[in-house]
Amino acid sequence: MRLTYSLESMVKAVQPGQVWRSDESGDNFLVTKVYGELFTQYAMLRPAKVSAPDAETIRVKITKGDSGMTLPGYTFTQDSQDF
Repeated sequence: MRLTYSLESMVKAVQPGQVWRSDESGDNFLVTKVYGELFTQYAMLRPAKVSAPDAETIRVKITKGDSGMTLPGYTFTQDSQDF
């Protein structure tokens, strides 16, 4: 099975401080931490809302491609200025 991603949601690197929108709910999430385990990188996401300090964090596996990196199920929002 081959997964394809829109070039719009590809970034050079997933970094703390970036805002990503959930494709499912439309909610915005802040990347709070990026870390690696063996050959895989993960991003920790927290909702970008007032209640964020009390919210659960979400761990998402970073997918790498020829054009950059992405978070499956999320769209990078900072280029579009609609967050």
